[in-house]
Amino acid sequence: MTIVHGDIERQIMWNRLIAIVEEQAQTLLRTAFSPIVREAGDLSAGVFDAQGRMLAQAVTGTPGHVNSMAESVKHFIQHFGLGSMKPGDAYITNDPWMGTGHLNDFVVTTPCFYKGKLIGLFSCTSHIIDIGGIGFGPDGTDVFMEGLYIPFLKIFDEGRINDSLIAIIKANTRLPIDTIGDVYSLTACNDVGCRRLVEMMGEFQLDALDDLAAHICARSQAAVLSAIAKLPKGSWTNQMITDGYDDPITLAATTTISETGIHVDYAGTSAMASRGINVPLAYTTAYTVFGLSCIVAAQIPNNAGSLAPLTVSAPRSSILNAPKPAAVCARHIVGQMLPDVVFGCLAKAIPDKVPAEGTSCLWNLNVRGAVRAGADGNYGFTMAVTSNGGTGARPTANGLSATAYPSGVKGTPVEIAESIAPLIFWRKELREGSGGAGRTSGGDGQIIEIESGIDLPFELLAAFDRIDHPPRGRAGGLDGAPGVVAIKGGRILKGKGAQTINAGERLIVMTPGGGGLGDPAQRHK
Repeated sequence: MTIVHGDIERQIMWNRLIAIVEEQAQTLLRTAFSPIVREAGDLSAGVFDAQGRMLAQAVTGTPGHVNSMAESVKHFIQHFGLGSMKPGDAYITNDPWMGTGHLNDFVVTTPCFYKGKLIGLFSCTSHIIDIGGIGFGPDGTDVFMEGLYIPFLKIFDEGRINDSLIAIIKANTRLPIDTIGDVYSLTACNDVGCRRLVEMMGEFQLDALDDLAAHICARSQAAVLSAIAKLPKGSWTNQMITDGYDDPITLAATTTISETGIHVDYAGTSAMASRGINVPLAYTTAYTVFGLSCIVAAQIPNNAGSLAPLTVSAPRSSILNAPKPAAVCARHIVGQMLPDVVFGCLAKAIPDKVPAEGTSCLWNLNVRGAVRAGADGNYGFTMAVTSNGGTGARPTANGLSATAYPSGVKGTPVEIAESIAPLIFWRKELREGSGGAGRTSGGDGQIIEIESGIDLPFELLAAFDRIDHPPRGRAGGLDGAPGVVAIKGGRILKGKGAQTINAGERLIVMTPGGGGLGDPAQRHK
Protein backbone atom coordinates (compact mmCIF):
# COMPACT_ATOMS: atom_id res chain seq x y z
CA MET A 1 0.00 0.00 0.00
CA THR A 2 1.32 3.43 -0.92
CA ILE A 3 1.11 6.02 1.85
CA VAL A 4 0.65 9.64 0.74
CA HIS A 5 2.50 12.09 2.97
CA GLY A 6 1.85 15.81 3.27
CA ASP A 7 4.37 18.62 3.60
CA ILE A 8 4.37 18.53 7.40
CA GLU A 9 5.15 14.82 7.48
CA ARG A 10 7.83 15.29 4.83
CA GLN A 11 9.40 18.03 6.94
CA ILE A 12 9.44 15.72 9.95
CA MET A 13 11.10 12.99 7.88
CA TRP A 14 13.60 15.49 6.51
CA ASN A 15 14.50 16.49 10.06
CA ARG A 16 14.82 12.81 10.92
CA LEU A 17 17.35 12.36 8.11
CA ILE A 18 19.39 15.24 9.51
CA ALA A 19 19.32 13.59 12.94
CA ILE A 20 20.39 10.27 11.41
CA VAL A 21 23.42 11.72 9.64
CA GLU A 22 24.45 13.61 12.77
CA GLU A 23 24.41 10.33 14.71
CA GLN A 24 26.42 8.85 11.83
CA ALA A 25 29.01 11.64 12.21
CA GLN A 26 29.12 11.37 15.99
CA THR A 27 29.79 7.63 15.68
CA LEU A 28 32.76 8.43 13.45
CA LEU A 29 33.93 11.17 15.82
CA ARG A 30 33.79 8.89 18.87
CA THR A 31 35.38 5.83 17.32
CA ALA A 32 38.11 7.46 15.22
CA PHE A 33 41.74 6.75 16.06
CA SER A 34 43.23 9.87 14.44
CA PRO A 35 43.29 12.92 16.74
CA ILE A 36 42.50 15.25 13.83
CA VAL A 37 39.16 13.44 13.52
CA ARG A 38 38.19 12.69 17.10
CA GLU A 39 39.47 15.98 18.56
CA ALA A 40 39.13 18.41 15.63
CA GLY A 41 36.19 16.97 13.67
CA ASP A 42 37.92 16.71 10.28
CA LEU A 43 35.23 14.51 8.72
CA SER A 44 31.94 14.42 6.84
CA ALA A 45 28.83 12.24 6.81
CA GLY A 46 25.74 12.20 4.63
CA VAL A 47 22.80 10.25 3.23
CA PHE A 48 22.12 9.93 -0.49
CA ASP A 49 19.31 8.65 -2.68
CA ALA A 50 19.80 6.00 -5.35
CA GLN A 51 20.63 8.72 -7.89
CA GLY A 52 23.58 9.81 -5.78
CA ARG A 53 21.94 13.04 -4.64
CA MET A 54 22.91 14.18 -1.14
CA LEU A 55 19.70 14.57 0.88
CA ALA A 56 21.20 15.58 4.22
CA GLN A 57 24.63 16.20 5.71
CA ALA A 58 25.79 16.16 9.30
CA VAL A 59 26.47 19.49 10.96
CA THR A 60 29.67 17.92 12.30
CA GLY A 61 32.24 18.08 9.51
CA THR A 62 34.07 20.35 7.11
CA PRO A 63 32.83 21.95 3.85
CA GLY A 64 35.76 20.58 1.87
CA HIS A 65 34.77 17.06 2.85
CA VAL A 66 30.99 17.51 2.72
CA ASN A 67 30.63 19.30 -0.60
CA SER A 68 33.17 17.14 -2.44
CA MET A 69 31.72 13.96 -0.92
CA ALA A 70 28.38 15.19 -2.28
CA GLU A 71 29.72 14.45 -5.78
CA SER A 72 31.87 11.41 -5.00
CA VAL A 73 28.90 9.11 -4.35
CA LYS A 74 27.88 9.45 -8.01
CA HIS A 75 31.33 8.11 -8.93
CA PHE A 76 30.81 5.08 -6.67
CA ILE A 77 27.45 4.38 -8.32
CA GLN A 78 28.91 4.75 -11.80
CA HIS A 79 31.86 2.50 -11.01
CA PHE A 80 30.08 -0.36 -9.24
CA GLY A 81 26.50 -0.03 -10.50
CA LEU A 82 23.47 -0.18 -8.22
CA GLY A 83 22.55 -3.62 -9.57
CA SER A 84 25.74 -5.20 -8.23
CA MET A 85 25.36 -3.84 -4.70
CA LYS A 86 24.32 -6.22 -1.91
CA PRO A 87 23.59 -5.92 1.82
CA GLY A 88 26.86 -5.91 3.76
CA ASP A 89 28.86 -4.32 0.94
CA ALA A 90 30.98 -1.21 1.50
CA TYR A 91 33.27 0.64 -0.90
CA ILE A 92 36.35 2.82 -0.39
CA THR A 93 38.59 5.22 -2.29
CA ASN A 94 40.98 8.09 -1.66
CA ASP A 95 41.12 9.20 -5.31
CA PRO A 96 41.73 12.99 -5.01
CA TRP A 97 39.78 13.77 -8.19
CA MET A 98 36.73 11.65 -7.37
CA GLY A 99 36.94 11.95 -3.61
CA THR A 100 37.79 14.95 -1.46
CA GLY A 101 40.98 16.31 -2.95
CA HIS A 102 43.99 14.43 -1.56
CA LEU A 103 45.13 10.94 -0.62
CA ASN A 104 44.85 11.52 3.14
CA ASP A 105 41.04 11.50 2.96
CA PHE A 106 39.39 8.08 2.85
CA VAL A 107 35.81 8.05 1.51
CA VAL A 108 33.63 5.05 2.38
CA THR A 109 30.21 4.53 0.80
CA THR A 110 27.69 1.90 1.94
CA PRO A 111 24.43 0.92 0.22
CA CYS A 112 21.36 0.72 2.47
CA PHE A 113 18.67 -1.94 1.94
CA TYR A 114 15.08 -2.19 3.19
CA LYS A 115 12.86 -5.20 2.51
CA GLY A 116 15.52 -6.49 0.11
CA LYS A 117 15.59 -3.31 -1.98
CA LEU A 118 18.35 -0.70 -2.19
CA ILE A 119 16.82 2.54 -0.93
CA GLY A 120 19.84 4.82 -0.61
CA LEU A 121 23.48 5.11 0.35
CA PHE A 122 25.47 6.49 3.25
CA SER A 123 28.89 8.04 2.74
CA CYS A 124 31.53 9.43 5.07
CA THR A 125 35.03 10.83 4.98
CA SER A 126 37.79 11.26 7.52
CA HIS A 127 41.34 12.52 7.40
CA ILE A 128 43.98 9.80 7.77
CA ILE A 129 47.10 11.16 9.48
CA ASP A 130 49.59 9.14 7.48
CA ILE A 131 49.19 7.26 4.22
CA GLY A 132 52.86 6.77 3.44
CA GLY A 133 54.84 8.59 0.77
CA ILE A 134 56.72 11.71 1.79
CA GLY A 135 54.19 12.48 4.50
CA PHE A 136 51.51 15.12 4.92
CA GLY A 137 53.31 18.08 3.38
CA PRO A 138 53.54 20.04 0.13
CA ASP A 139 56.93 18.80 -1.08
CA GLY A 140 55.74 16.18 -3.58
CA THR A 141 56.04 16.74 -7.30
CA ASP A 142 53.28 14.30 -8.28
CA VAL A 143 50.50 12.43 -6.53
CA PHE A 144 52.43 9.16 -6.59
CA MET A 145 55.01 10.63 -4.17
CA GLU A 146 52.27 11.57 -1.73
CA GLY A 147 51.24 8.14 -0.53
CA LEU A 148 49.11 5.07 -1.19
CA TYR A 149 46.52 5.61 -3.95
CA ILE A 150 43.37 3.51 -3.48
CA PRO A 151 41.12 3.25 -6.55
CA PHE A 152 37.41 2.40 -6.19
CA LEU A 153 37.50 -0.93 -4.32
CA LYS A 154 35.19 -3.03 -2.19
CA ILE A 155 36.30 -2.96 1.45
CA PHE A 156 33.44 -5.24 2.63
CA ASP A 157 31.79 -7.92 0.48
CA GLU A 158 28.47 -9.02 2.01
CA GLY A 159 29.94 -8.40 5.44
CA ARG A 160 33.35 -9.99 4.79
CA ILE A 161 36.36 -7.72 5.13
CA ASN A 162 38.79 -7.45 2.23
CA ASP A 163 41.85 -8.76 4.08
CA SER A 164 44.17 -8.16 1.13
CA LEU A 165 43.26 -4.48 0.94
CA ILE A 166 43.63 -4.09 4.70
CA ALA A 167 47.09 -5.63 4.47
CA ILE A 168 48.10 -3.23 1.69
CA ILE A 169 46.88 -0.21 3.63
CA LYS A 170 48.62 -1.39 6.80
CA ALA A 171 51.91 -1.85 4.96
CA ASN A 172 51.84 1.68 3.54
CA THR A 173 51.46 3.85 6.62
CA ARG A 174 53.71 4.90 9.48
CA LEU A 175 50.69 4.55 11.80
CA PRO A 176 49.20 1.13 10.94
CA ILE A 177 47.06 0.77 14.05
CA ASP A 178 45.53 4.24 13.74
CA THR A 179 44.97 3.94 10.00
CA ILE A 180 43.27 0.54 10.08
CA GLY A 181 41.26 1.64 13.10
CA ASP A 182 40.01 4.62 11.14
CA VAL A 183 38.94 2.37 8.24
CA TYR A 184 36.77 0.36 10.62
CA SER A 185 35.47 3.59 12.15
CA LEU A 186 34.35 4.83 8.73
CA THR A 187 32.49 1.64 7.91
CA ALA A 188 30.91 1.51 11.37
CA CYS A 189 29.46 4.99 11.13
CA ASN A 190 27.78 4.16 7.82
CA ASP A 191 26.31 1.01 9.37
CA VAL A 192 24.74 3.13 12.13
CA GLY A 193 23.20 5.38 9.48
CA CYS A 194 21.77 2.39 7.62
CA ARG A 195 20.18 0.98 10.77
CA ARG A 196 18.57 4.27 11.67
CA LEU A 197 17.25 4.79 8.13
CA VAL A 198 15.66 1.33 8.14
CA GLU A 199 13.96 2.18 11.45
CA MET A 200 12.64 5.41 9.92
CA MET A 201 11.31 3.62 6.84
CA GLY A 202 9.26 1.29 9.03
CA GLU A 203 8.05 4.05 11.34
CA PHE A 204 6.74 6.20 8.48
CA GLN A 205 5.56 3.24 6.37
CA LEU A 206 7.84 4.10 3.46
CA ASP A 207 8.85 1.67 0.75
CA ALA A 208 11.26 4.07 -0.98
CA LEU A 209 12.94 7.45 -0.50
CA ASP A 210 12.04 8.72 -3.97
CA ASP A 211 9.15 10.99 -2.97
CA LEU A 212 10.99 12.43 0.04
CA ALA A 213 14.18 12.94 -2.01
CA ALA A 214 12.29 14.80 -4.73
CA HIS A 215 10.63 16.99 -2.09
CA ILE A 216 13.93 17.81 -0.35
CA CYS A 217 15.77 18.69 -3.55
CA ALA A 218 12.93 20.70 -5.07
CA ARG A 219 12.18 22.74 -1.95
CA SER A 220 15.86 23.43 -1.25
CA GLN A 221 16.58 24.51 -4.82
CA ALA A 222 13.51 26.77 -4.87
CA ALA A 223 14.59 28.39 -1.59
CA VAL A 224 18.07 29.18 -2.94
CA LEU A 225 16.66 30.56 -6.20
CA SER A 226 14.29 32.74 -4.18
CA ALA A 227 17.24 34.14 -2.22
CA ILE A 228 19.20 34.73 -5.43
CA ALA A 229 16.22 36.57 -6.95
CA LYS A 230 16.66 39.28 -4.30
CA LEU A 231 20.28 39.96 -5.30
CA PRO A 232 21.47 42.44 -7.92
CA LYS A 233 22.21 40.80 -11.26
CA GLY A 234 25.53 41.11 -13.08
CA SER A 235 29.17 40.05 -12.99
CA TRP A 236 31.87 41.15 -10.55
CA THR A 237 35.58 40.31 -10.43
CA ASN A 238 38.20 39.96 -7.73
CA GLN A 239 41.82 38.86 -7.38
CA MET A 240 43.83 37.61 -4.43
CA ILE A 241 47.59 37.04 -4.25
CA THR A 242 48.78 34.20 -2.02
CA ASP A 243 52.29 33.08 -1.08
CA GLY A 244 52.47 29.98 -3.27
CA TYR A 245 55.37 27.54 -3.04
CA ASP A 246 58.18 28.95 -5.19
CA ASP A 247 56.31 31.98 -6.51
CA PRO A 248 53.19 33.94 -5.53
CA ILE A 249 49.85 32.73 -6.88
CA THR A 250 47.05 34.81 -8.37
CA LEU A 251 43.53 33.60 -7.65
CA ALA A 252 41.18 35.41 -10.05
CA ALA A 253 37.40 35.05 -10.02
CA THR A 254 34.40 36.38 -11.90
CA THR A 255 31.12 35.85 -10.09
CA THR A 256 27.95 36.14 -12.16
CA ILE A 257 24.52 36.37 -10.54
CA SER A 258 21.56 35.61 -12.82
CA GLU A 259 17.96 34.50 -12.44
CA THR A 260 19.01 30.87 -12.80
CA GLY A 261 21.82 30.83 -10.24
CA ILE A 262 25.33 32.00 -9.41
CA HIS A 263 28.36 30.96 -11.41
CA VAL A 264 31.99 31.49 -10.41
CA ASP A 265 34.65 31.28 -13.11
CA TYR A 266 38.34 31.24 -12.19
CA ALA A 267 39.75 32.25 -15.58
CA GLY A 268 42.94 34.25 -15.05
CA THR A 269 44.08 32.13 -12.12
CA SER A 270 47.72 31.01 -12.00
CA ALA A 271 48.87 27.79 -13.61
CA MET A 272 49.60 24.65 -11.60
CA ALA A 273 52.42 24.75 -9.08
CA SER A 274 55.42 22.44 -9.19
CA ARG A 275 54.65 21.13 -5.69
CA GLY A 276 51.73 19.78 -3.74
CA ILE A 277 49.53 22.84 -3.29
CA ASN A 278 47.45 22.17 -6.42
CA VAL A 279 43.69 21.77 -6.11
CA PRO A 280 41.42 19.24 -7.87
CA LEU A 281 38.27 20.84 -9.27
CA ALA A 282 36.03 18.94 -6.84
CA TYR A 283 37.71 20.67 -3.88
CA THR A 284 37.67 24.03 -5.66
CA THR A 285 33.94 23.61 -6.17
CA ALA A 286 33.36 22.49 -2.59
CA TYR A 287 34.79 25.61 -0.95
CA THR A 288 33.51 28.01 -3.59
CA VAL A 289 29.89 26.96 -3.21
CA PHE A 290 30.30 26.96 0.57
CA GLY A 291 31.40 30.60 0.44
CA LEU A 292 28.43 31.47 -1.76
CA SER A 293 26.04 29.63 0.55
CA CYS A 294 27.33 31.49 3.62
CA ILE A 295 26.28 34.81 2.10
CA VAL A 296 23.28 33.89 -0.05
CA ALA A 297 21.64 30.89 1.61
CA ALA A 298 23.01 30.52 5.13
CA GLN A 299 19.69 29.30 6.61
CA ILE A 300 18.91 26.78 3.86
CA PRO A 301 19.97 23.16 4.48
CA ASN A 302 22.93 21.97 2.44
CA ASN A 303 21.98 19.22 -0.01
CA ALA A 304 21.89 18.43 -3.72
CA GLY A 305 18.96 20.78 -4.26
CA SER A 306 20.45 23.82 -2.54
CA LEU A 307 23.80 23.26 -4.27
CA ALA A 308 22.33 22.92 -7.77
CA PRO A 309 22.05 26.67 -8.58
CA LEU A 310 25.71 27.26 -7.58
CA THR A 311 28.22 26.33 -10.27
CA VAL A 312 31.98 26.64 -10.73
CA SER A 313 34.48 26.48 -13.57
CA ALA A 314 38.27 26.79 -13.71
CA PRO A 315 40.72 26.45 -16.61
CA ARG A 316 42.20 22.97 -16.88
CA SER A 317 45.79 22.83 -15.60
CA SER A 318 45.30 25.96 -13.54
CA ILE A 319 46.11 25.61 -9.86
CA LEU A 320 42.35 25.32 -9.18
CA ASN A 321 41.75 22.55 -11.73
CA ALA A 322 44.89 20.45 -11.56
CA PRO A 323 44.54 17.13 -13.40
CA LYS A 324 46.03 13.82 -12.33
CA PRO A 325 48.89 13.19 -11.55
CA ALA A 326 49.44 16.65 -10.05
CA ALA A 327 50.72 16.84 -6.47
CA VAL A 328 47.74 17.85 -4.31
CA CYS A 329 48.53 16.87 -0.72
CA ALA A 330 48.29 20.42 0.69
CA ARG A 331 45.36 21.44 -1.54
CA HIS A 332 43.68 23.10 1.45
CA ILE A 333 46.32 25.87 1.52
CA VAL A 334 44.90 27.29 -1.72
CA GLY A 335 41.40 25.82 -1.74
CA GLN A 336 40.38 27.30 1.60
CA MET A 337 41.14 30.79 0.29
CA LEU A 338 38.26 30.58 -2.18
CA PRO A 339 35.41 31.80 0.04
CA ASP A 340 37.42 35.00 0.59
CA VAL A 341 38.05 35.28 -3.15
CA VAL A 342 34.32 34.99 -3.81
CA PHE A 343 33.55 37.42 -0.98
CA GLY A 344 35.70 39.97 -2.76
CA CYS A 345 33.38 39.67 -5.77
CA LEU A 346 30.19 39.79 -3.71
CA ALA A 347 31.44 42.81 -1.74
CA LYS A 348 30.98 44.85 -4.91
CA ALA A 349 27.36 43.72 -5.25
CA ILE A 350 26.19 43.48 -1.62
CA PRO A 351 28.87 45.25 0.46
CA ASP A 352 26.83 45.30 3.67
CA LYS A 353 26.77 41.49 3.91
CA VAL A 354 30.36 40.43 3.28
CA PRO A 355 33.28 40.16 5.76
CA ALA A 356 36.88 41.18 5.17
CA GLU A 357 39.53 38.58 4.41
CA GLY A 358 40.64 36.19 7.15
CA THR A 359 43.49 33.73 7.59
CA SER A 360 41.30 31.21 5.74
CA CYS A 361 43.82 28.38 5.32
CA LEU A 362 44.45 26.17 8.33
CA TRP A 363 47.77 26.57 10.11
CA ASN A 364 48.19 22.90 10.99
CA LEU A 365 51.41 21.86 12.71
CA ASN A 366 52.30 18.68 10.85
CA VAL A 367 55.12 17.12 12.85
CA ARG A 368 56.90 13.79 12.94
CA GLY A 369 59.99 12.23 14.47
CA ALA A 370 61.47 9.37 16.44
CA VAL A 371 60.77 8.61 20.09
CA ARG A 372 64.20 7.08 20.67
CA ALA A 373 67.53 7.11 18.86
CA GLY A 374 67.60 4.71 15.95
CA ALA A 375 63.84 4.16 16.05
CA ASP A 376 62.31 2.78 12.90
CA GLY A 377 59.05 4.09 11.42
CA ASN A 378 56.82 1.92 13.59
CA TYR A 379 58.25 3.47 16.75
CA GLY A 380 58.09 7.08 15.66
CA PHE A 381 55.30 9.63 15.86
CA THR A 382 53.37 11.51 13.22
CA MET A 383 50.76 14.07 14.16
CA ALA A 384 48.76 16.99 12.80
CA VAL A 385 48.04 19.64 15.44
CA THR A 386 45.24 21.82 14.11
CA SER A 387 45.62 25.54 14.75
CA ASN A 388 44.03 28.61 13.24
CA GLY A 389 44.33 32.34 12.72
CA GLY A 390 41.80 35.15 12.94
CA THR A 391 38.79 35.55 10.68
CA GLY A 392 37.94 38.73 8.82
CA ALA A 393 35.91 41.51 10.41
CA ARG A 394 32.16 41.14 9.85
CA PRO A 395 29.82 43.97 8.81
CA THR A 396 28.28 44.25 12.27
CA ALA A 397 30.81 42.47 14.51
CA ASN A 398 34.51 41.88 14.94
CA GLY A 399 36.13 38.83 13.39
CA LEU A 400 36.58 35.69 15.44
CA SER A 401 39.96 34.96 17.00
CA ALA A 402 41.85 31.69 16.44
CA THR A 403 38.92 30.24 14.51
CA ALA A 404 39.10 27.88 11.54
CA TYR A 405 36.86 29.52 8.98
CA PRO A 406 36.03 28.22 6.39
CA SER A 407 37.28 24.79 7.46
CA GLY A 408 35.34 24.62 10.71
CA VAL A 409 37.70 22.19 12.49
CA LYS A 410 38.47 22.65 16.15
CA GLY A 411 41.94 23.23 17.52
CA THR A 412 43.80 20.21 18.88
CA PRO A 413 44.04 20.49 22.69
CA VAL A 414 47.62 20.80 23.97
CA GLU A 415 46.96 17.99 26.45
CA ILE A 416 46.08 15.61 23.62
CA ALA A 417 49.11 16.59 21.53
CA GLU A 418 51.53 16.15 24.45
CA SER A 419 50.01 12.78 25.35
CA ILE A 420 50.71 11.21 21.94
CA ALA A 421 53.96 12.91 20.91
CA PRO A 422 57.22 13.74 22.76
CA LEU A 423 56.65 17.49 22.48
CA ILE A 424 56.36 20.28 25.03
CA PHE A 425 54.01 23.18 24.32
CA TRP A 426 55.51 26.06 26.26
CA ARG A 427 53.03 28.59 25.02
CA LYS A 428 49.67 28.79 23.27
CA GLU A 429 47.90 32.12 23.55
CA LEU A 430 46.12 34.78 21.54
CA ARG A 431 48.31 37.05 19.46
CA GLU A 432 46.72 40.23 20.74
CA GLY A 433 46.49 43.10 18.26
CA SER A 434 47.13 40.91 15.21
CA GLY A 435 43.64 41.54 13.83
CA GLY A 436 43.45 44.51 11.45
CA ALA A 437 41.79 47.64 12.82
CA GLY A 438 38.57 48.93 11.30
CA ARG A 439 35.04 50.02 12.08
CA THR A 440 34.93 46.36 13.05
CA SER A 441 38.27 44.64 13.66
CA GLY A 442 39.66 41.37 12.38
CA GLY A 443 40.03 38.47 14.76
CA ASP A 444 43.39 37.79 16.40
CA GLY A 445 45.70 34.92 15.57
CA GLN A 446 47.64 32.97 18.15
CA ILE A 447 51.21 32.31 19.28
CA ILE A 448 52.39 28.73 19.76
CA GLU A 449 55.80 27.73 21.13
CA ILE A 450 56.92 24.09 20.92
CA GLU A 451 60.07 22.16 21.82
CA SER A 452 61.08 18.52 21.57
CA GLY A 453 60.55 16.84 24.92
CA ILE A 454 63.42 14.42 24.33
CA ASP A 455 67.02 14.76 23.18
CA LEU A 456 66.06 14.24 19.53
CA PRO A 457 64.98 16.60 16.74
CA PHE A 458 61.59 16.55 15.06
CA GLU A 459 60.44 17.53 11.59
CA LEU A 460 57.96 20.26 10.74
CA LEU A 461 56.18 19.58 7.44
CA ALA A 462 55.27 23.24 6.95
CA ALA A 463 52.20 24.08 4.87
CA PHE A 464 51.39 27.69 5.77
CA ASP A 465 50.29 30.78 3.88
CA ARG A 466 49.45 34.45 4.55
CA ILE A 467 53.09 35.11 5.48
CA ASP A 468 54.07 37.32 2.54
CA HIS A 469 50.47 38.24 1.70
CA PRO A 470 48.44 38.71 4.90
CA PRO A 471 44.63 38.97 5.01
CA ARG A 472 43.51 42.25 3.46
CA GLY A 473 41.23 44.75 5.11
CA ARG A 474 38.23 46.06 3.21
CA ALA A 475 36.53 49.46 2.81
CA GLY A 476 39.29 51.29 4.71
CA GLY A 477 40.01 48.52 7.22
CA LEU A 478 43.63 47.59 7.87
CA ASP A 479 45.30 44.33 6.95
CA GLY A 480 45.74 41.58 9.52
CA ALA A 481 49.23 40.74 10.80
CA PRO A 482 51.15 38.27 8.62
CA GLY A 483 52.00 34.79 9.83
CA VAL A 484 55.46 33.94 11.18
CA VAL A 485 57.32 30.63 11.46
CA ALA A 486 60.70 30.79 13.21
CA ILE A 487 63.09 29.37 15.75
CA LYS A 488 62.93 31.36 18.97
CA GLY A 489 65.88 33.75 19.02
CA GLY A 490 67.14 32.34 15.74
CA ARG A 491 66.39 31.68 12.11
CA ILE A 492 63.22 32.35 10.16
CA LEU A 493 61.73 29.18 8.68
CA LYS A 494 60.05 28.69 5.35
CA GLY A 495 56.28 28.72 5.18
CA LYS A 496 56.22 25.51 3.15
CA GLY A 497 58.37 22.40 3.12
CA ALA A 498 59.92 19.88 5.51
CA GLN A 499 62.36 21.43 8.03
CA THR A 500 64.17 20.09 11.08
CA ILE A 501 63.72 21.52 14.57
CA ASN A 502 66.76 20.50 16.56
CA ALA A 503 66.65 19.31 20.14
CA GLY A 504 66.77 22.32 22.45
CA GLU A 505 65.32 24.68 19.84
CA ARG A 506 61.86 26.17 20.29
CA LEU A 507 59.57 26.47 17.31
CA ILE A 508 57.57 29.71 17.27
CA VAL A 509 54.41 29.85 15.15
CA MET A 510 52.41 33.07 14.94
CA THR A 511 49.20 32.65 12.99
CA PRO A 512 47.83 35.61 10.99
CA GLY A 513 45.14 38.03 12.11
CA GLY A 514 42.01 38.78 10.10
CA GLY A 515 41.55 41.95 8.07
CA GLY A 516 39.57 44.91 9.40
CA LEU A 517 36.39 46.29 7.82
CA GLY A 518 35.63 49.99 7.45
CA ASP A 519 37.38 53.16 8.64
CA PRO A 520 39.00 52.59 12.08
CA ALA A 521 38.05 56.17 13.01
CA GLN A 522 34.39 55.12 12.90
CA ARG A 523 34.89 52.32 15.40
CA HIS A 524 32.36 52.28 18.22
CA LYS A 525 34.08 52.41 21.58
